[in-house]
Amino acid sequence: MSRVRPAPLPVRDGLGPARVRLRGGAVLVELADRFGEAVAAKVFDGGVLTADGSVVTPATVLPPGTHVYLYRDLPVEVPVPFAMPVLHRDDNIVVVDKPHFLATMPRGRHVAETAVVRLRRALDLPELSPAHRLDRLTAGVLLFTTRREIRGAYQTMFSDGAVAKVYLARSAGHATVDLPTVVRSRIIKERGRLQAFEEPGEPNAETLVEHLGDDLYRLTPRTGRTHQLRVHMSSLGLPLLGDPLYPDVIDVAPDDFTDPLQLLAHSIEFDDPLTGRPHRFVTGRTL
Repeated sequence: MSRVRPAPLPVRDGLGPARVRLRGGAVLVELADRFGEAVAAKVFDGGVLTADGSVVTPATVLPPGTHVYLYRDLPVEVPVPFAMPVLHRDDNIVVVDKPHFLATMPRGRHVAETAVVRLRRALDLPELSPAHRLDRLTAGVLLFTTRREIRGAYQTMFSDGAVAKVYLARSAGHATVDLPTVVRSRIIKERGRLQAFEEPGEPNAETLVEHLGDDLYRLTPRTGRTHQLRVHMSSLGLPLLGDPLYPDVIDVAPDDFTDPLQLLAHSIEFDDPLTGRPHRFVTGRTL
């Protein structure tokens, strides 16, 4: 397996450089056409590099598919006014208790106000990276790796289903089936579409749903599809309280933190892939 070449620009203030796949031709012209004059101006400042570290100049012409790297200009973001306690830290991993409304990784309008950027800045760990992800609206236990060379071992652990994950959720709905039940379906999440959806075909998502009393449920996912728990609960007639996407899309202002999604990553449990040490981490949050 070939190794991914590190970016030619280092992490700066918690953020790595953006990688742009070129359509081909004069780089300066393409950057101006696609991203505007402010981004194109970085070429004149020597701030655009190719993968091998060569500096792009105003005369540089590159073939289609070439990647260039540059630091992005940060958007104006609404601060997420909630703390993110560290539950555990050692040489290999950092485990935190992520709050609602904080994205795991930079995407779209959420860049600096993300869990990974906050932690890189606070802990001075520029190679910190998530081993898995939680939705921006989901709170709870989230694990990061501290160094690039060990990242794959922990990510593989999650992708192979070697981590026992338990979530808690609240719903005011009424189940259309007897509980407990195991929900299996095929879930698809398309780029640019807010909602994931179920379609006929081989199941790729599985969740054990148990009723704990009143409006509280325990969810044990066997897989990790995008929005899996929210989709499965909605399909059972149990949409989660505070969910702006399922069953219907609701527009919520970026600075509205009054109605958090009632979904909590309660615990994760696994044997450390590098040390063999058994771990169990539990959130300190409640719904």
